[in-house]
Amino acid sequence: MADQGSGGSRRPLALPPASQGCSSGSGGSSSGGSGNPPPPRNLQGLLQMAITAGSEEPDPPREPMSEERRQWLQEAMSAACRGQREEVEQMKNCLRVLSQPMPPSAGEAELASDQQEREGALELLADLCENMDNAADFCQLSGMHLLVGRYLEAGPAGLRWRAAQLIGTCSQNVAAIQEQVLGLGALRKLLRLLDRDPCESVRVKALFAISCLVREQEAGLLQFLRLDGFSVLMRAMQQHVQKLKVKSAFLLQNLLVGHPEHKGTLCSMGMVQQLVALVRTEHSPFHEHVLGALCSLVTDFPQGMRECREPELGLEELLRHRCQLLQQHEEYQLDSRESLSCVTAPFDECAGCFHSLTTTNTAKKE
Repeated sequence: MADQGSGGSRRPLALPPASQGCSSGSGGSSSGGSGNPPPPRNLQGLLQMAITAGSEEPDPPREPMSEERRQWLQEAMSAACRGQREEVEQMKNCLRVLSQPMPPSAGEAELASDQQEREGALELLADLCENMDNAADFCQLSGMHLLVGRYLEAGPAGLRWRAAQLIGTCSQNVAAIQEQVLGLGALRKLLRLLDRDPCESVRVKALFAISCLVREQEAGLLQFLRLDGFSVLMRAMQQHVQKLKVKSAFLLQNLLVGHPEHKGTLCSMGMVQQLVALVRTEHSPFHEHVLGALCSLVTDFPQGMRECREPELGLEELLRHRCQLLQQHEEYQLDSRESLSCVTAPFDECAGCFHSLTTTNTAKKE
């Protein structure tokens, strides 16, 4: 499928040499036909070329553009537009494949071939939709309706995780697409996949798509709260899949830093106690993100600080003991002091944060 990509059949356009008047200007900004960048392959590339050209230092007044260079520019623009049209056609072909009904009664070989073709279509779409223009076109072609309605929660795991990945790829940093995806009810389905799907890859890709829909997206975060997304996130951190644990803790920390107004909700859910319980497990790089989330939860938030100071929680003692354990245990005796500090720093920082806040609150009471 990769050979059918957007640039496979396009011939590069050779830039003709600039006129003598242009090349004789200061700095030699034009050096003839050699060393020129290849022409843009789509509209986004053409825009990037214009931005790059506009950011250079202004040159002395130039002579009018020669007819040869004017023709090259027209051909470059035509190639960029043609490339965009070709990619749209590729997306339409992929959607035709995905729109076909599943074979109702077919042999094992036929079913395997059908699944492989659909997986290839989803992979090509994911590559094409890295381009934001293509992602917007994909949604205008009703591709997102097809993904959410037919592929996100149905069919083989290979189709489910590729559908989740494509939703995340299209949605990241594009508000209009995020709003469309949220309007289709995709977030509820993605949370179900993260919470219940038996396939590890599906859960990981569902978390990726969820992150693309709730980070820096107010409507997505509100929907996430209504669907009890924080509870799903906590359960994901308690699973035995390292990648899922790390990414879930990282997303929680990011949401706490960006939206401190939800700290009360998390404390009322018992998030402090659950995060501390995770820290008590055998040491893992995952703990760095758990402690980061815990520090973000209690900083400048008295309720969270009070819960951390509960004697039965034993948090300060736990952190100090863990720091000592990591420094003394042979498994963590690394080759350099700097590396050891990287392992223990999250514990030292969180213990220091806890101790300073506790001391400050005690002093205020006195």
